Amino acid sequence: MPNPTAKGYVLLRSDQVLGRVMEFYDICLISKTMKLILRKARIICASSPLHQKVKDILIVDGKIDSIDDHIEAPDATIISSADLHVSIGWMDTFARFGEPGFEHRETIASGAAAAAAGGFTHVLTLPNTKPAISNKSMVEFILQRSYSLPVNVIPIGAATQHAEGKELCEMYDMHHSGAVAFSDGIHPIQDPGIMIKALQYLKAINATLIQLPNQQSITAHGLMHEGISSTQLGLPGIPAIAEELMIARDIELLRYTSSKLHVTGVSTARGIELIKTAKKEGLYISCSVTPYHIHFCDEDLHSYSTHLKTDPPLRSRSDMMALRDALKEGHIDTIASHHQPLHIDEKNCEFEYAKSGMETLETVYAAINTIGVPTESIVDLLSVKPRAVFGIPTPTLESGSEACLTIFDPSISFTFDQSMIRSASANNAFIGMPLHGKVLGIINKGQIVLS
Repeated sequence: MPNPTAKGYVLLRSDQVLGRVMEFYDICLISKTMKLILRKARIICASSPLHQKVKDILIVDGKIDSIDDHIEAPDATIISSADLHVSIGWMDTFARFGEPGFEHRETIASGAAAAAAGGFTHVLTLPNTKPAISNKSMVEFILQRSYSLPVNVIPIGAATQHAEGKELCEMYDMHHSGAVAFSDGIHPIQDPGIMIKALQYLKAINATLIQLPNQQSITAHGLMHEGISSTQLGLPGIPAIAEELMIARDIELLRYTSSKLHVTGVSTARGIELIKTAKKEGLYISCSVTPYHIHFCDEDLHSYSTHLKTDPPLRSRSDMMALRDALKEGHIDTIASHHQPLHIDEKNCEFEYAKSGMETLETVYAAINTIGVPTESIVDLLSVKPRAVFGIPTPTLESGSEACLTIFDPSISFTFDQSMIRSASANNAFIGMPLHGKVLGIINKGQIVLS
């Protein structure tokens, strides 16, 4: 199992209020007036006049002090790389942290460490905890537990009590306590009557409902995508129609309510087409894909690797290529990690009994970059678009603003290994794979995490 306190990442703060973050990061306090220079960094920020310009950026005490062609500052720490890039901080929209209730899989602090390693300054976390995030006290608990961490951990409130799909939660109260969106997370809402009420309720607070598309009455006994590979392997299949029926149903309910819907983890070509058509109609619908659905397909399951058992399942090669095309053509709104850390005992067993899910936060960027998505598009998918979908203010990248930055180098090639994992779990199918493009660190909340 990886150790979240392992060497490799350094957290730098501009003050002395380190709190409990010391449990999960190696701490190096530079000074009370921290200075950092990003040397010859290419700025990726489409809304800025500095977009695609190569500049030095001076960070002093958590703020962008100046941006110029060349900057010298006494006692400043210098960050450089062959092809250094910087953008506003990235945001993930669908990650499961175990705390409270499943701390053996992931705590809030270890999840934030994984997020920082992946370049994320903001993470929306799922309500599937124990107890579930289904009241304002639980929302406040998540926010308080993450207050001192370098990553903004933002709770998604459960749409129904205990995320069981039976009775609506007090979403208004949770929203005013800090929940930015609502979902039953890994348990998609099956009852159309409950779904329509949730969509209507959320109109009053202008919030978005997140739905994982899966008609569970069709997929109850399935273990992988239904197709040639499932037949060859003798494993019960999960047909694509289970996803597509749910998307089609929810589009009809969205049309009726004129509310806001985000479909996460779309895995089939037909699912993407349904959403594209709904967008053209003018419905307020958005969607995301996961890094593993654009990298793996059902053919990879011939190894019976339990790390590749996911929900939704890995689909056919044609579906995988269709997702890649949709990504490059701009039909996908965000990349969502679908970070699902699981204890080794939940994966180190027969395929039939293994739980579904993959730990992914550290590998999201490299997975997208490796398949050839342009850097500017990746930054848009990870920073601007997710904030637009969920109504979260976008940070600025200019002199005088608070630094909320992701630092990366798209030219670095490496082999991902287990020592690079900062999560408390290691169920990542990218272990041992050659990847292209590396996150070098984040700057957020007056803190710096560098590889």
